Amino acid sequence: MSFSSLSAAEIVGGIRKRDFSAVEILTSFYERAESLEPSLHALLHRAPEIARKHAAAVDAAVARGEDPGPLAGVPVVLKDNMCVRGMPATCASRILEGWIPPYDATVTELLETSGAVVAAKGNMDEFAMGSSTEFSAFGPASNPWDTERVPGGSSGGSAVSVAAGYTPLALGSDTGGSIRQPASFCGIYGLKPTYGLVSRWGLVAFASSLDQIGPFARTVEDLALSLSVIARPDPRDATSSRRERPDYFASLAPWKAPGRESAPLAGKRIAVVKELRNRKDSVAAEVDDVLHKTLALCREEGAEIVEISLPVSLEFGLPCYYILAPAEASSNLARFDGVRYGLSSDQKSLIDLYLKTRGSGFGNEVKRRILTGTYVLSSGYYDAYYLTAQKVRQLMKKEFAAAFAGCDLIALPTAPSPAFRKGELVNDPIQMYLADVFTLPVNLAGLPALSLNGGFTSGEKPLPVGVQFIAPKWGEPELLSTAAVLEKKLGTAKIAPCGCAKASADRAADAGIAGSERGGEI
Repeated sequence: MSFSSLSAAEIVGGIRKRDFSAVEILTSFYERAESLEPSLHALLHRAPEIARKHAAAVDAAVARGEDPGPLAGVPVVLKDNMCVRGMPATCASRILEGWIPPYDATVTELLETSGAVVAAKGNMDEFAMGSSTEFSAFGPASNPWDTERVPGGSSGGSAVSVAAGYTPLALGSDTGGSIRQPASFCGIYGLKPTYGLVSRWGLVAFASSLDQIGPFARTVEDLALSLSVIARPDPRDATSSRRERPDYFASLAPWKAPGRESAPLAGKRIAVVKELRNRKDSVAAEVDDVLHKTLALCREEGAEIVEISLPVSLEFGLPCYYILAPAEASSNLARFDGVRYGLSSDQKSLIDLYLKTRGSGFGNEVKRRILTGTYVLSSGYYDAYYLTAQKVRQLMKKEFAAAFAGCDLIALPTAPSPAFRKGELVNDPIQMYLADVFTLPVNLAGLPALSLNGGFTSGEKPLPVGVQFIAPKWGEPELLSTAAVLEKKLGTAKIAPCGCAKASADRAADAGIAGSERGGEI
């Protein structure tokens, strides 16, 4: 029996009622993964023995009449830069091949305490540096809507796992768009929380002032469910906020408020960005079309559409990010030296050890960013590049704060285009970086943002198109409530065809017009 279409909430409910067991759910996960992985390559590591022990423990708790937890029996895929005791954590890099963490990340502990079952580790761009999952040392992942295209990155494997029906939930990390962009390309929900909401302890760092862990899901309810589990203060993470977390479920039904049944978004101001009009040539027409149809739905539900200006963020966000993020990466990745753990090359001198280990262990994109980061931090260039970028970052934070004085949420395309073909941008780093032009300002400002599937492109193989909503700091309830209203109109995200040969006419009929009912499972 396949359980691939069930949401996390439905799995928990079924296990609690003993309609099925956690072991059955996990078995279904591995069977589906086994059948689809040859074409999707979403997973890097599976741990069936460890996972079955956790699933059996959930079933035993249910049998004893105990509370099995809010995520009881839900299989979860973690991006391969999160530590799980007893499972490899390679960050999709040869330099960490074979390294097995002796401890769990905080999010791993929280998931397992909640009854979730960590079933596998997701494929990714090496050390989270990429926008397509083509920079994985162990081979690229494929988009389940069209296997000739990329799933986005760097959390591509996690996104594919949810979109392909392996699991209803997965975690990724977002440094410049690495949750939201693959969510857009794969037609699912992706939430990048406020910086400091979710602990980063046990996450292998790329850029410590930008990294944030967040969930992928096919329903808004599952986003709220997962966020309620992982969004906890953590004394082991100095950047983890101690503020009280709200009830994320309370925001899911705004239409229940008296007088708002027919206009659940009444009183909410959603902003479009004026500068986006000047980028028409760099935004695909179908992406722009989906954005405006989504805004029209918001207006129908009572929202007021206003206009704001973000000139610094949209013009200078990209160069600012590609100074600061590589600078932090060059420092964070210095620890991978062939001495303490991971890959090591037997050499006569220490300098040869460093050169051979890092030269063979890191891929070209990681080397490119390390070199860039080392350059901007070097004597004579630190003030001109790094300090200047830090000043621009502060201007961006002030710009967003000023914008939110006139609106509650900001709407942007998640990415300038739908998923591009494999190999199309892999040798053009500038164009690859531009895939994150609308997402990375959010990380620089430390804000929360959510990507949802607003519709599909036309053509023989319709592709998902994401719309991104940005909120002020700690504005996750606003994002969830808005997404919940739109979900009533757009429907929940359905499982992608996964490259199956069944008639693409079925896909066109289901996915069809941008903003219409979504494609069904094949």
